[in-house]
Amino acid sequence: MAVAIPVVAVVGPQLSMFVSGLFYSIYIAVFIQPFTWSFYTASVFIGIAAAVIWTAQGNCLTINSDENTIGRNSGIFWALLQSSLFFGNLYIYFAWRGKTHISESDRRTVFIALTVLSLVGTFLFFLIRKPEESNTLEEEVSSTDESIVDNASVQSKATRAVDAFKRSIKLYFTKEILLLSVTTAYTGLELTFFSGVYGTCIGAVNRFGTEEKSLIGLSGIFIGIGEILGGGFFGLVNKDNRFGRNPVVMLGIVVHFVAFYLIFYNIPNDAPIASFEGTDNSAYINPSKELAIFCSFLLGLGDSCFNTQLLSILGFLYSEDSAPAFAVFKFVQSICAAVAFYYSNYLLLQWQLLIMAVVGFFGTISFFTVEWEAAAFVARGSDYRSI
Repeated sequence: MAVAIPVVAVVGPQLSMFVSGLFYSIYIAVFIQPFTWSFYTASVFIGIAAAVIWTAQGNCLTINSDENTIGRNSGIFWALLQSSLFFGNLYIYFAWRGKTHISESDRRTVFIALTVLSLVGTFLFFLIRKPEESNTLEEEVSSTDESIVDNASVQSKATRAVDAFKRSIKLYFTKEILLLSVTTAYTGLELTFFSGVYGTCIGAVNRFGTEEKSLIGLSGIFIGIGEILGGGFFGLVNKDNRFGRNPVVMLGIVVHFVAFYLIFYNIPNDAPIASFEGTDNSAYINPSKELAIFCSFLLGLGDSCFNTQLLSILGFLYSEDSAPAFAVFKFVQSICAAVAFYYSNYLLLQWQLLIMAVVGFFGTISFFTVEWEAAAFVARGSDYRSI
């Protein structure tokens, strides 16, 4: 967060996304011929680049939207973002199906293709349109007061960077961001679960037979399907936003609670911490491959409910200066994802599900509170504009 906000403030969202995309491409290219030193070095840089690109993307999404289109655009953005889960896992599932050993040639083919695609996508950032008014973060800052805009135009880049960072710190302690941080924390926990823990659980269940490893790829495909369908659908229904964002978030938590319940009954409790040989234990029912894959779909669908609405409400509340808000969002989410990765190596499945259920419940209540007050928050000009 300390790097992302000043960078976006100084160079703008488009160039920030381009440079961050180059670091993503470099990180992927490292796996073509991996070395220990190059892997760790690239990991450090991609961590910084991830913070910058998420902040810049949120800022770019906001300045290209208004209060009537931010929900639609957030849904479309999320569907396109998560399409990689579907297509990437689909390729791996069919290309490596039945293989017990992945050859060096197979690995290189995949990572060369991913590097090329990443570079193409990075250069496509330059095709993103710039709005006629306020096309960069610098033009957004303090737009409610002409004299402040004039003063900002003569500020040095260093001063703008420092000011942007100070605003983000003050922003974090506002009521709305503190409440939304609980919801964001939940998305970090469940991000770790569906992207890392759940696939490991499926692969550890020996009762799934010889297909246990290929089911990991299939699980990723159905997570992607849930994400894409959710993002696309909620993007369309947000054209009629008279019901607000709360029904979508309510759907998300209900879908996730159903998924947690079914996973609890279907997957052995020791699956997350099982040895390399896997586990022969069963849960309350005989492990079902079909049910496991269905839960993957539910996890993806529920995740899209939360993330699309968080992007939407942040863009709505902080349309005047969105970069600090999205930086705080990514900061909290990343911290919680890291915490979840840590405890996932030690806690049984039931405790991991319980943690997510509790945080998800309070995160939903927190989101409802902010959404109920969102219209009044914007109508009164937002206290944040005075920061």
